[in-house]
Amino acid sequence: MSALNSTAPARRWGLTLLALLIVGVLLFPLYWMFNASLQPSHELLSIPPRWFPDHPTLDGYRAAFDSQGRHLVISLFVACGNVVITLALAAPLAWALARFRLRYAALLLFVLLIVQMLPGIVKANSLFELYSEIGLLNNTIGLMLAQSTLSVPFAAVLLRAQLREIPAEVVEAAALDGAGAWRTFLRIVVPMSRNSLITAGLFAFLFSWADFLFAVTLTSRDAITPVTVGIYRFVGANATDWNALMASAVLASVPAAVLLVVAQRYISVGLTGGSVKD
Repeated sequence: MSALNSTAPARRWGLTLLALLIVGVLLFPLYWMFNASLQPSHELLSIPPRWFPDHPTLDGYRAAFDSQGRHLVISLFVACGNVVITLALAAPLAWALARFRLRYAALLLFVLLIVQMLPGIVKANSLFELYSEIGLLNNTIGLMLAQSTLSVPFAAVLLRAQLREIPAEVVEAAALDGAGAWRTFLRIVVPMSRNSLITAGLFAFLFSWADFLFAVTLTSRDAITPVTVGIYRFVGANATDWNALMASAVLASVPAAVLLVVAQRYISVGLTGGSVKD
């Protein structure tokens, strides 16, 4: 027994060091990106590479703001719009799948899963033909709707698992008090599923923020180009200005990182909701 007790702390320390090593490997590209964004371009090509900037400069960030500031605002607008569309469609759909005896509920759920498996290039090419006919090319609303084809099925499946855990007695009590279906949904269901709604909204934001395929396919005007395409075109025009390129990448990473840090406690609860109950 004493031998087992003595090996337990050593095992915990070993697992902790292993976890720190894995985290370090995962975070190293982010550190190197930030480190490179503070170094002049000529120092980035030096051998051996500099692990810390000897002469830190913010010139890259000034150039990044000048070239990517508009694109960052566009990405933020489109991502927030996609969150609104996703939750407005996915939450009622998930509630219907979770609580009502729909005749083809299983088939609809299967279709939602299949939609998530479709290659993005297939969706993008199909939407390009449709948008060219109805005038939604080079349109931020068109981008929101295109990105929602990915986020709505994911959010509906995620929310359905959580909404099935809401006790039927609560819904029945609201009905006895005279609340209709929509009032029950808005006043009872939505507040009780806050964690899952935040999780679904966060993933919808991240899907939209990181989107490149829809953005490069459905937009050609620089005035409405999201930051992912903006950086892609900036790379082509400034292939040797690594300082500004890394600064642009850092700026594009900040909103997603901040949201993940702020919402992490909601994510852990939202993702595990419904994992026990079938």
